[in-house]
Amino acid sequence: MKYRTIGTDARGRREVSVLSLGAMLFGTLTDEATSFAILDRFVEAGGTFVDTANNYAYWLDDSQGGTSEEVIGRWRRSRGITDEVVVATKLGARPKAPGTGFVENGEGLSAEVVREQSEASRKRLGVEKLDLLYAHVEDPKVPLEETVHAFGELVEQGTVGLLGVSNHWSWRVERARNIAERAGLPGYQVLQYGHSYLRRRADLPGLLSEGGDNAAVQGDLLAYVRENPELALIAYSPLLGGGYVRQDKPLGPSFDHAGTPARLAALHEVAKDCGATPNQVVLAWLLGGAVPVIPLVGASSTGQLQESLDAVDLELTAEQRARLDEAR
Repeated sequence: MKYRTIGTDARGRREVSVLSLGAMLFGTLTDEATSFAILDRFVEAGGTFVDTANNYAYWLDDSQGGTSEEVIGRWRRSRGITDEVVVATKLGARPKAPGTGFVENGEGLSAEVVREQSEASRKRLGVEKLDLLYAHVEDPKVPLEETVHAFGELVEQGTVGLLGVSNHWSWRVERARNIAERAGLPGYQVLQYGHSYLRRRADLPGLLSEGGDNAAVQGDLLAYVRENPELALIAYSPLLGGGYVRQDKPLGPSFDHAGTPARLAALHEVAKDCGATPNQVVLAWLLGGAVPVIPLVGASSTGQLQESLDAVDLELTAEQRARLDEAR
């Protein structure tokens, strides 16, 4: 395994594995025994960065979410895990009632929600301090100042280490960070967005389940992170839910444009050259890019996880990377 540091504030700065394990389906589609086995294998391989949210996975068990956090909490206690594994969670997209969704009935990012739901996540995870807490989706109904102050105060109180933001327009991220700086409060230092090798159409929603157009990385966000190297970029859905390798997982209209066949052809050529899978090449491409990215991978079995783990040691040559980058 390889590692990198996220965060610049000594109170929250952490070294994490360059691959993060997504726990979205733990306890729902992935049963608890299998979830524990995946977590065990990840840690055995040197993984130290696990990702969840307070709303996972409400759409599968007709709940408000929390099952994934509870499974991770039980795993931590049963294995004696303490601060050697960094657990990131999110709030803001939990539905207010079972049977509803976050788009029409989300909890939002008011100061009250930030306080109450961060405490609820700490209880489910069984921790006194959240390692990394994200604002999951935008909440235009709440003043940005209120949200920024609520998040910053959690760090000041010692109940959160690092702050992150997901699925927000880049201009709102910058505005939020400026508000925090002017107030002398900790601000967002970790950004989590949908990002992969294939490019999404800019004229269609990126990932509707995670916030729409602003959910996927576009050129402005990459430029923003490049100009602000203190920020860490986490890429969720880097393997497009199996879309690179499974015929039963169509890519969908977001990738219906002339560039997709060219990039897929380049991807498969490089994979053949490397003796690797297309998925592994995608992860290696993300890990070694000009803007370093931490891929967030899911797994429903230890075998599936191993494919991603093996990608950490895959080094693309300059020629292979150029072939991938230049495919249009």
